[in-house]
Amino acid sequence: MCGIYLTNIPFEEENVRLKLESIKYRGPDHMGIQKKDNLYLGHLRLSILDLDPRSNQPMRHGHLYIVFNGEIYNYKDLKVELQSLGHTFCTESDTEVLLVGYQEWGEALLQKINGMFAFCIYDEHAKTIFCARDRLGVKPFYYYWKDGTFEICSQIQPLLKGKKVDEEAVSIYLDCMFIPSPYTIVKDVYKLPPGNFMTINLNDNSKTINEYWNLKPVSKKKRNYALAKEELKELLFDAVKIRLQSDVPIGAFLSGGIDSALVSSIAMKVSKDPINTFSVGFDVKEYDESQKAEEYATIIGSNHRTIICRISDISSLIPKVTEIYGEPFADSSALPTLLLNAVAKNHVTVALAGDGGDESFLGYTYFDSLIKHKSIIDIPFGIRKFLSKPVFLNFIGQNNHRVRNALLTKDRNGFIENIFSRKGMLLKTKQQGWMKHYQGYKSWSNDFLQKAADLNIKLWLENDSNVKVDRASMASSVEVRSPFLDYRIIEFARTLPVSFRYQRNRQKRILRDLLNEYIPETIFNQPKKGFSIPLAKWIREDLKDEFKNTLNDDFLTRVPNLNVSKCKSILDEHFTGQADHSANIWKLYMLAKWYTMYDKMNTI
Repeated sequence: MCGIYLTNIPFEEENVRLKLESIKYRGPDHMGIQKKDNLYLGHLRLSILDLDPRSNQPMRHGHLYIVFNGEIYNYKDLKVELQSLGHTFCTESDTEVLLVGYQEWGEALLQKINGMFAFCIYDEHAKTIFCARDRLGVKPFYYYWKDGTFEICSQIQPLLKGKKVDEEAVSIYLDCMFIPSPYTIVKDVYKLPPGNFMTINLNDNSKTINEYWNLKPVSKKKRNYALAKEELKELLFDAVKIRLQSDVPIGAFLSGGIDSALVSSIAMKVSKDPINTFSVGFDVKEYDESQKAEEYATIIGSNHRTIICRISDISSLIPKVTEIYGEPFADSSALPTLLLNAVAKNHVTVALAGDGGDESFLGYTYFDSLIKHKSIIDIPFGIRKFLSKPVFLNFIGQNNHRVRNALLTKDRNGFIENIFSRKGMLLKTKQQGWMKHYQGYKSWSNDFLQKAADLNIKLWLENDSNVKVDRASMASSVEVRSPFLDYRIIEFARTLPVSFRYQRNRQKRILRDLLNEYIPETIFNQPKKGFSIPLAKWIREDLKDEFKNTLNDDFLTRVPNLNVSKCKSILDEHFTGQADHSANIWKLYMLAKWYTMYDKMNTI
């Protein structure tokens, strides 16, 4: 888990150093800068495997040079295979295995590795740079490209100065609370999509981007439920086991949910010693799951610590969100995630987490909503359009937005997309062109729930969940590893019948049955609260003046394509208690804070 940098821009070395210093939290153990030909390669190391300086980066093997962020979980098996082919090694790191593997297999290496990664390999003989990002987008990869001039980095902050704000990206953000790949908040800077590799040819200053992995059309395998459960258990045990490889202290994040409880339970079985587990609680009871997590920890025998999150903690963290995320990012659960990692760092450097379980095993509440409203969506659109007239909408109530969406959406696919997009609620002109990058879900499955799960994996998981966890953990120099994001589990889950994973009032059926082997279902079978904060209350009360002062006319009129009158109405309704608009208000607030950072950066 580190930070990478590479450019052909003729900076002075001190400029490169300052850029890396701005994100040094990603790798505080060593900063390496090397100039090779007309390139600067930079690296920030958070030492996890082979702590010896021999594994510092940039690393060289013959005519190949690498900067690498992440972990290759199956590196030991690959190392044995490469040794059988005659290769020798000088370190115990996965970095060297990656570099030697590329020498042996070229781009075919990507089909062999299991991990979370973003890396660049420079071949000084061929004058090419081979770059790749992991299958699920766990590790970030930003790059600036214009007329053969490029700059690559793990975070966007070092690439922002002097760039113009991309107005389309602002509208996309206001639509879905993050900026999905390949877009970024500024022009000429992009995200390399997950499961893709990019080759830069320095001979003619060209680049090509190709896909090496993606979700595929669902192919169900005939197996009974008991066999499927055993196969999944075996996969999960291996996914946890290979993620426990570390030369530094390791623990796990344990919430009140099923996924983290199952990961922690398996980790306790696999580990030789009791693991440290951590959870966040809230001083607002309806948001607090800490007691449930503590009960889980007692049952499985982990060494547990609970961090209580208060409004004072949140207030102090708000400025840090903009600083470490680099782009506008409006998932408010980033705040407790930041706090959790900051406390965990006092005890561990690596932590397992349950991220990814809801996506593959149909755990989100919206899956219930899809089933509930499917009968409405299947009514011919002409009839639904008639029923969407104001007199009927007023009858069903202004707050029943799912029913309203079901009436107003043309088809099932549109209803699914509405889960992740506000369809221009805050905008003068709706812009949905960005969804062209995420249309694969329509052809991979005919099942309503599986389609939603697939769009979730491709759109929300990469651009929200993984971004939240990576930036929040790296801000405290913690590496988070999520067994449910093992691509083998993602692929396996999609071969299972939906009924194995989802039943009404019993979501994540197969995971529940696995967890029941370690924790009685009577204990964990309680309503899910999620990792959310009492945002509506805090905006309306404790932080009211801060939000009113920030979301002023100067800011609102500055934002391109923003429906200012609509935003003012939303603010008024929320502050007077008429409605809960906290999600949209937080979205605007995070954008305002980003503009402040951007302005400061570009006036220095």
